[in-house]
Amino acid sequence: MSSEQLQGFFESTAGQISTLIVIILLFLGILISGRNSKPDTKAMVVSAIMVALAIALNQIILFRMPQGGSITAFSMLPIVTCAYFFGVRRGMMAGMCVGLIDLIFNPYVIHPIQMLLDYPLAFGALAFAGLMKNKKNGLILGFIIGVLSRYVCAVLSGVIFFGEYAPEGFNAFSWSIYYNMTYLGVEAAITLIVLFIPAVRKVIEGLKSQLSLT
Repeated sequence: MSSEQLQGFFESTAGQISTLIVIILLFLGILISGRNSKPDTKAMVVSAIMVALAIALNQIILFRMPQGGSITAFSMLPIVTCAYFFGVRRGMMAGMCVGLIDLIFNPYVIHPIQMLLDYPLAFGALAFAGLMKNKKNGLILGFIIGVLSRYVCAVLSGVIFFGEYAPEGFNAFSWSIYYNMTYLGVEAAITLIVLFIPAVRKVIEGLKSQLSLT
């Protein structure tokens, strides 16, 4: 299938319905993927709220990059927080939902692997923040790990599929490293400044404690 056909499919009603079905399945996975045998409605509802918040914040674009990517208003933080609350597995499914919803509204597909790297895997990778959920300063450390994981996806996509756009003086690898850092790094730095505010961390930690008790 050519890149034009792939793009056409994801822009079509059939493609959007197919993507929506995958999103529904991911939410069902969040519902039933806990350690207990019972469905966890709480995890699914909170995850859905975080997905909605991530989508809303992703629409607040502070700066749009010329070759794709943008600096948004803290849009990575909700999925990192979701993973911090519920762990990597559920956080990753929530992140993939965000990526797939973004695919529905802003599809740019030239290859199946590029689609995976730029949409579900890129946002799902933020959930590696959950590795730090029980560590001291776990929220900040987890955010850094999550952003670095998303950055790896972005760099790989840039090297494999967009290297031809590298300007003079750069090769595909160095350009992808630099280009993706210019927006992901800036947004990460802005978000970390907010996370270093004690009141913000206190609110998130308080919500985490309440969710673990209910």
